[in-house]
Amino acid sequence: MREKRQKPGGRFLFWIALAGSVCVLGGCRVRMLPFEDKVVEVEDDTKEEAKKAIEVKPSATPTPTPGPTATPSPVQPILDEAASYALQYDYDSAIAFLEDQPEFAEDLALQTAARKYRNTKAACTEWAGEDITHIFFHTLIVDTSKAFDGDEDEAGYNQMMTTVDEFNKIIQTMYDEGYVMVSLHDIAVFDEKGKMSQGSIKLPPGKTPFVLSQDDVSYYHYMDDDGFARKLVVTDDGEVKCEYLEDDGSVSIGDYDMVPLIDEFVKEHPDFSYRGHKGILAMTGYNGVLGYRTDIAYKTGENLQDNQIEFLNDNPDFDFDKEVEEATRVAEAMKAEGWEFASHTWGHRNATTSSAEELKVDNERWEAYVKPILGDTDVIIFAFGADISNWEKYNKENAKFAYYKSRGYNYYCNVDSNRYWIQRTDDALRMGRRNLDGYRMYYNPEMCEDLFNVEDVWDNSRPTPVPEM
Repeated sequence: MREKRQKPGGRFLFWIALAGSVCVLGGCRVRMLPFEDKVVEVEDDTKEEAKKAIEVKPSATPTPTPGPTATPSPVQPILDEAASYALQYDYDSAIAFLEDQPEFAEDLALQTAARKYRNTKAACTEWAGEDITHIFFHTLIVDTSKAFDGDEDEAGYNQMMTTVDEFNKIIQTMYDEGYVMVSLHDIAVFDEKGKMSQGSIKLPPGKTPFVLSQDDVSYYHYMDDDGFARKLVVTDDGEVKCEYLEDDGSVSIGDYDMVPLIDEFVKEHPDFSYRGHKGILAMTGYNGVLGYRTDIAYKTGENLQDNQIEFLNDNPDFDFDKEVEEATRVAEAMKAEGWEFASHTWGHRNATTSSAEELKVDNERWEAYVKPILGDTDVIIFAFGADISNWEKYNKENAKFAYYKSRGYNYYCNVDSNRYWIQRTDDALRMGRRNLDGYRMYYNPEMCEDLFNVEDVWDNSRPTPVPEM
């Protein structure tokens, strides 16, 4: 905050204090004691000077004459709205918004802004999908003392999970390096003939697109009490946050996983998002979604796993319909903020080893019990990164692809350790994803160098060596 500058009140600067205060006169300090007559004792050669100084009447401070108040430009709200589009690289919308205003033909400020956005767009670089990397995370560890407590789940957490602290540092570093989140639907689109072709991603010099995704945001039962958030919720302010169960049994609401962390980051850095796009959540369904127990087994009580039985026993007031309602509300709030959803198969199936018929049965469950909550999606992100083909292009002779394509899936993602791996046909886009977790950072730090320096983000509370797979 800028400090206010006070005008001097006259040519002399002095203070006359009451009891116990200090009087400054012409550079000499004189103390006046309580209950004493106000007689100032000074050295002889300054006594007369001090007397004259006290008798001087300070000059009055003139009352300032009010100046003209700056009138806000009547088109400033229009300029601000256009700037919000341009800040996320949607120059076409910014220009169109300006030109649609009735004042545009007469207002120089609006015309100048439109010209600026045209020039910025003209200087942008067009990005091909082959040059775009795709990174992903699993559910983030909030409390490392609970995740890394030596139990049977520690090794898996250490290999496949990332801590909140690591995630925040990775994202900050990538932003500083000019990375910008884009959608799979920006990379490839269907043309008017129904053929998949390259999309159009245009960014200014120094900016680099990437795709962000997260797997298994269901907060599975096995993760209870291991230092993870337990569900996503919509606050009274309409924001999506996480619930976290504290040691004393109280529940905290905050930024305990990727969704609210990215939401807050984009609020502060809107230029981290291309046209408002954020990440993709790859969702299973067998334990429900987003921390809500929405699979039909919780309602019917059939084919329950032990931890599901335990959950229902611990929650005798469980309301299945309310769980579905709340999960749907969270999903809708997320989509409104630029998040997308993908199938991760209902049962976290290995698509490589599963038969086409087994994948069909699994997907029918996903469509029955997950799709009504999350909505339509044409993206499938394979569990375990296990693809339905080798590196040869998909074709309709592949029974698994033929089935998934018939159900509307157009974008397919596996796991690949390379910086870029993408394959586009007339029918589909395949893209490799890079895991940024304990295993990758510990054993292959050089594979992260284009994004960040592992030493700068590594959480020292992580046990080493990270177990081998």
